[in-house]
Amino acid sequence: MEEFLKRCELSGDAAYAALRSLLERLEDPSTRTDARVFLSELQKRFSSEEASERDRCLETYHFQIQDIYLEQYEGFEKRKKLSMIVIPSIFMPEDWSFTFYEGLNRHPDSIFKDKRVVELGCGNGWITIAIAEKWSPSKVYGLDINPRAVKISWINLYLNALDDNGQPIYDGEKKTLLDKVEFYESDLLSYCRDNHIEIDRIVGCIPQILNPNPDAMSKMITESASEEFLHSLSNYCALQGFVEDQFGLGLIARAIEEGISVIKPLGVMIFNMGGRPGQAVCKRLFERRGLRVKKLWQTKILQAADTDISALVEIEKNSPHRFEFFMGLAGDQPICARTAWAYAKAGGRISHALSVYSCRLRQPNQVKKIFEFLRNGFTDISSSLDLSFEDESVADEKIPFLAHLANILQDISFFSYEPPAGSRRFRSLISGFMRTYHHIPLTADNVVVFPSRTVAIESALRLLSPRLAIVDEQLSRYLPSQWLTTLNIEKAESGKNSEEVIAVIEAPHHFELSSLPSSNGVLKYLAGTPLPPHAMIVCGLLKNQVYTDLEVAFVISEEEAMFKALCKTVELLQGSTAIISQYYYGCLFHELLSFQLADRRPPPLRNGEKAKATAVNGFSSSTISVLDHTELSITESDESSLVHMDADQSFLPLTKPVKAAIFESFARQNITESETDVTHGIRQLVSSSYGFPSNSNTEFIYADCPVALFTKLVLCCVQEGGTLCFPTGSNGHYVSAAKFLNAKIASIPTNPEVGYKLTEETLTAALKTVNEPWIYISGPTVSPTGLLYRLSKPHSTTKYAVKKLLDLREQETGNPLNATSEQMENLQNRYKHLKQTLESSGWEVLEAQGGISVVAKPSAYLGKTIKINKSGSSQEIKLDDSNIREAILSSTGLCINSAKWTGIPGYCRFNIALEESNFKRALDCIAKFKSLVGK
Repeated sequence: MEEFLKRCELSGDAAYAALRSLLERLEDPSTRTDARVFLSELQKRFSSEEASERDRCLETYHFQIQDIYLEQYEGFEKRKKLSMIVIPSIFMPEDWSFTFYEGLNRHPDSIFKDKRVVELGCGNGWITIAIAEKWSPSKVYGLDINPRAVKISWINLYLNALDDNGQPIYDGEKKTLLDKVEFYESDLLSYCRDNHIEIDRIVGCIPQILNPNPDAMSKMITESASEEFLHSLSNYCALQGFVEDQFGLGLIARAIEEGISVIKPLGVMIFNMGGRPGQAVCKRLFERRGLRVKKLWQTKILQAADTDISALVEIEKNSPHRFEFFMGLAGDQPICARTAWAYAKAGGRISHALSVYSCRLRQPNQVKKIFEFLRNGFTDISSSLDLSFEDESVADEKIPFLAHLANILQDISFFSYEPPAGSRRFRSLISGFMRTYHHIPLTADNVVVFPSRTVAIESALRLLSPRLAIVDEQLSRYLPSQWLTTLNIEKAESGKNSEEVIAVIEAPHHFELSSLPSSNGVLKYLAGTPLPPHAMIVCGLLKNQVYTDLEVAFVISEEEAMFKALCKTVELLQGSTAIISQYYYGCLFHELLSFQLADRRPPPLRNGEKAKATAVNGFSSSTISVLDHTELSITESDESSLVHMDADQSFLPLTKPVKAAIFESFARQNITESETDVTHGIRQLVSSSYGFPSNSNTEFIYADCPVALFTKLVLCCVQEGGTLCFPTGSNGHYVSAAKFLNAKIASIPTNPEVGYKLTEETLTAALKTVNEPWIYISGPTVSPTGLLYRLSKPHSTTKYAVKKLLDLREQETGNPLNATSEQMENLQNRYKHLKQTLESSGWEVLEAQGGISVVAKPSAYLGKTIKINKSGSSQEIKLDDSNIREAILSSTGLCINSAKWTGIPGYCRFNIALEESNFKRALDCIAKFKSLVGK
């Protein structure tokens, strides 16, 4: 005994070394009993001394044995207690931990019984051991980053698991504390993560170090201040993580996020939190991470007299935020930091609240998926995440979608090809909803997706070119003013053919998505009767709970010719509907369908057979001609797997900054207008990349995709009586769109010797014969040849994502520029490989210097024969410009554009911006086609 105490008396390190040696004896079963008896004698020695001497033990011997009384039983029985060793390098049991234990006591006894529990920051282990002693969990892990704390905790476990004679103390289940408790060194929950341990309950009395930086806070507020945004600093969405760190909550925040990954879906997390930052900040810490929070217990503790709160005073001077203090322990009204500072200066004692919060995951599986995505390389945007909701219906929409989006962005490396008429999956979900909830037997091939109701109706009217259209008043405001007139239906002349008038009818102002959707006359009619061939239904998806004005529309038609014409029209005039908008509403449809049993109900019975159309209803001959002679995307069946080198989009890997910007734009709340203003970034991009001058008076017009923007420009040209001039070799899609819109078109011949570039001489000569010319120039890259020239608004989520990327680009550092350089290098390598494959297969390749397209002429194949499968039978055809595309598609599954698209006689176009495996498949298809020709 004396030798042990002499060692301890030397220093704190010596005392710890002596205790560690004692632990080694406790861990060895052969010496465990003697070591525990030694602890009993040590405890008796100091318990027999006066209280003052016991207190001096820590100062003299650098350790102390304390008794912690857990509860008072009824009657005159002794209080139950734990005996605990403490050393100076470990947090001592004090008000914070005692309050925390009181909060745990507020739970029913069943909260920990038979559960797997973790205590974070266990210190000397007293709360871990107390949980095991009182609530009979299956296992309690005490974790602490301090290795000395872990060793002392193990000693305390033996001290309380064995009696004074070194014999095990058994509970009612014939178990000892040694069976239930383990201690490990761990940075928060790293031990559980590394060992794949799932936890039922996580508790933590984690240190809160209030160390704010007033200068940084002031700068943050000055740079981003807006009255609508600064109503509360606790709601400062863009920099929430920074604010939490300033208030000493960063460690708790990290513990919560790590806890989400290891806790079971129905698990509970319980944490202690000082109330100085304010109750709103403390509560929001949990809520914005997708937790339902409940305050179990709150008391007040005196602020340490040597704590400097002047930094908090400075923050209050520069922001609307107010910290929370109280005058003494009896004060019941919170005071701000400035008042507290003055009160303390005058000699008063100030206190602050100390609360215990219990929280559970709302929609646990989805929240877990969101945080799994953030952990895998996207921690930088976790500060923007906001899963706090006042309205449960908003949470029910947003959380599943964010989980769905996280899952997509985590699993995919690129956005795969989707038909312009809408994702096949999305259209299947729509038709499934119509079958299940409205009893209308539709399939995906009855549904065409549009960006909005207005676009759908305008596209239908341009397709059908009616003499008169009757349009809902709510929608007519968005149509061109010259289309609008007034009409008294009752006074309309009789005897006119009904085919001369088309009526677009939409009964509800929006299509209701719910498990109990209200019906209307049109939907009831469709449930019992097939839709007539000349009719179509327009439905708008707009009134969602989360993203204002995020709209998608769909058109229902049961006539095959109408369906195909609508598919071509949306591709020509809009390109496609934003895929993430389809993801969002697809997620809502899926939520409403996923819980239902498949094929439980018989197919709905409808009255009579659907009338068969003898011709395409209402289409003009010019419209039919454009649609029939336009080279659009190839419709593939569910079973087919085509390689799309004909799509006018990039399938290159999505870079991490792009994924981060997409997710953040949907995860944020309270996005300000300035955060979605992309004008400055685009102005800088245009200036730095192309040298195009612009100033504050320069107007920028935005759209979801280039096709939609081009369509509007064509309409402006038509309205002003202009002639749209296309150089030879222009994007064939745009030329067809202009024809569809009845624009006057002039072709400007370009020279193959200069790569079909539009030269000054060529342009000057062509414009001599054209009145009011509008010139289409693809630059800086000539489309589709790839040579270089030298020298409706998107949704707020899209603009936010674009602005984030533009801001990163302007900084000229980091991932965006690196990723862009990598993709440019990748495209250069792709071009070389494709050129080599094409030339070795008998194609003449036109030299390219940039872009994502390559054009080549199938010189070796023209005039040769090939057998292809068409309409279920084998046919032999002679290859020429008109059938080369079909021949390659039928024989290899490769989709390319022919000369009809490029406008260059004999030359086909190949898109090289494919996913790597698809690009390799494309090269194989080209080689395969060579082997088939002439056989």
